[in-house]
Amino acid sequence: MNLAETGTRTATSPTQALPLAAAPGIEAWHVASPVVPMIALSFTFEGGAAQDAEGKAGTAQMMARLLDEGAGDLDSDAFQEALAARAIELSFHTGPDSIGGSLKTLLTHADEAIRLLSLALAEPRFDQPAIERVRAQMIASLRYQQNDPGVLASRRYFREAFPGHAYGRPSAGTVETLSAITRDDLVALHRAVIGRGGLKVAAVGAFDEAAITGMVARAFGGLPEAGPLKPVPPTAINELGRRIVVDLDVPQSVIRFGMPGVAWRDPDFIPAYVLNHILGGGAFTSRLFQEVREKRGLAYSVGTSLTSHRGVAMTWGYTATKNERVVEALDVIGDEIHRLITDGPSDEELQKAKDYLTGSYALGFDTSTKIANQLVQIAFEGLGMDYIARRNDLVASVTQADIRRAGARTLGDGKMLVVAAGRPTGL
Repeated sequence: MNLAETGTRTATSPTQALPLAAAPGIEAWHVASPVVPMIALSFTFEGGAAQDAEGKAGTAQMMARLLDEGAGDLDSDAFQEALAARAIELSFHTGPDSIGGSLKTLLTHADEAIRLLSLALAEPRFDQPAIERVRAQMIASLRYQQNDPGVLASRRYFREAFPGHAYGRPSAGTVETLSAITRDDLVALHRAVIGRGGLKVAAVGAFDEAAITGMVARAFGGLPEAGPLKPVPPTAINELGRRIVVDLDVPQSVIRFGMPGVAWRDPDFIPAYVLNHILGGGAFTSRLFQEVREKRGLAYSVGTSLTSHRGVAMTWGYTATKNERVVEALDVIGDEIHRLITDGPSDEELQKAKDYLTGSYALGFDTSTKIANQLVQIAFEGLGMDYIARRNDLVASVTQADIRRAGARTLGDGKMLVVAAGRPTGL
């Protein structure tokens, strides 16, 4: 599938999707970067933690962690030794709607790295000792986090925001759900998710198009078509306007708050992104940072970001403050949101936000791994090969009218779902 015109390749300007006749269903992007003799590969499969069965939350995360715990004729120790012997970096991760991974290796070890990646994806062993070891590690992590206010606030937020929905379940599972996961569950999820259909791949490194075509075919071409995925129904944030306390005996409350958002592929995403930078996305220049931290000293950090899943988009915020100042902090946050709703940003604020966002964009492409990760994310969202070339123009063209329209969709009437983990006074 060709996603862009063929042209000059640079490290930050991918220009060609590689059609792989030997492996239909795979969309692959290639950037030649001859400066360093290495390869960075990033890939994403459709279907993540939202595919976990009821009562089996954590299956996707456990499965991803087991992919390099033995594959083919190599048990866990032998597989890890094969990676370490050639300094091959291979990792896997799980999101709500995807399971992905990355590979980094020197060009001289590319054949072995591709072989190991292919084994991990196509022939994971899921040996019972490895399953029990990873299960124990995940349960130990949950127990370690059981008094972490940030973790508790986030989990409670998603449970209240999306009750009865896959997004409301903890992706890392619970002690009970992790204990219930069987090898058959892991095999079934692997069969459903790890396949060629919908697979996105990006490769950056010192090789030509023919070489990377062969590498991608060897790494992924042997995979079957993925099995049917459970549909993830659209949802929306529940309980807007509600403030919830997770009682925890700590001197400072950790706060999570959220409002509606717009998906990355939505035409209003870029205006919403600029607006979010003004509200809370700009690390030191945002309104929330200035009002909450700089002027009042209420918190060390405060911010917002846009989150886009297949079934919901959200404006997601965070801060932490002394228990006795939680209400004050939330009032300041609410006041700034309402100021943006009623007055919007000034022309100067808008221009500064656009200048920063266009000027800093290239920093996300300063390593081969970052380039590969960015390309896969763009492919996963279906934004098109030319998005990188178009993106700064889209940001620069945002008007006050665009901001008002995006604000109506994201900030709405200013109501937020708020969860504070601690012992906030007066909440």
